[in-house]
This record gives sequence, structure tokens and C-alpha cells, in this order.
Amino acid sequence: MSTTTEVIAQHWAFAVFLIVAVGLCCAMLAGAWFLGGKARGRYTNTPFESGAPAVGTTHLRMSAKFYLVAMFFVIFDVEALYLYAWSTAIRESGWVGFVEATIFILVLLAGLVYLVRIRALDWAPAPRRVVVKPTTISHSNRHTQ
Repeated sequence: MSTTTEVIAQHWAFAVFLIVAVGLCCAMLAGAWFLGGKARGRYTNTPFESGAPAVGTTHLRMSAKFYLVAMFFVIFDVEALYLYAWSTAIRESGWVGFVEATIFILVLLAGLVYLVRIRALDWAPAPRRVVVKPTTISHSNRHTQ
């Protein structure tokens, strides 16, 4: 086969893959719409926990630190995936790959040390600082003899 025929065959294979993937997604969505429940009861859209009605409001304000820690977790988790990919190809990468991975780990550790130093991972509220005002001592009430 010629090179252009191979390229066209690869493009057609990718096009067929995309058509099948989109078609499968549409079929699953349509099946769920047709086969899904149609109940429209009084409490259908009411939130509940373990079969019991919810107590209080379901709209809770979360601390911004919760989202910050979640982002840090995702970032470090993705970098752990890079290290896993590196570890599966360690024989092919050799010493150069080992040095690169070591530098990568050191940069991650520097970032983690920085986050700990700026207290970005602390959940506890900041300690209160009590401001002590200096008092002036008046020596005007001396006992004279």
C-alpha cells in the first residue's frame, strides 16, 4: 500500500471511532430518557438522607480552605500519575530519566514545603493574638517623709 492510502485508512478509522463513540453516547442518553422513571409526586425532588427527610438547610457554606486543599490534592495526584508512568518506563529512560524524575520530585517537595510554610494546608483557625498595650507607670504618688 502507498503512504497516502495508509494515511487515509488511519483517518477513516478515527472517523469511524468518533461516530461510534458519539452514537453510543446518544443511544445511552436516549435509552435513559425513554426507560427512566416519570413519577411526578409531591416529594419527588425533595432531598433526603437515608430515607429520612433532611434536617435544616441543604445549602451549606464551605470554607475556601476546603476547596484549596482539594485543588492541591488533585495537583499532587496528577503528578503522582506522571511518576507512575515514569516508573513503568524506567528501563528505557535510563539514568537521564532517573535524574529528570529526581528533579521533578524535588520540585514537588519544594512546592509542598512552600505550602506548609505559608500554612495553606492548615484547617484550624488562625490563633488569636492578644495585643498588650504598654502601661505608663505614674510616680506621682510617692510617699515622702
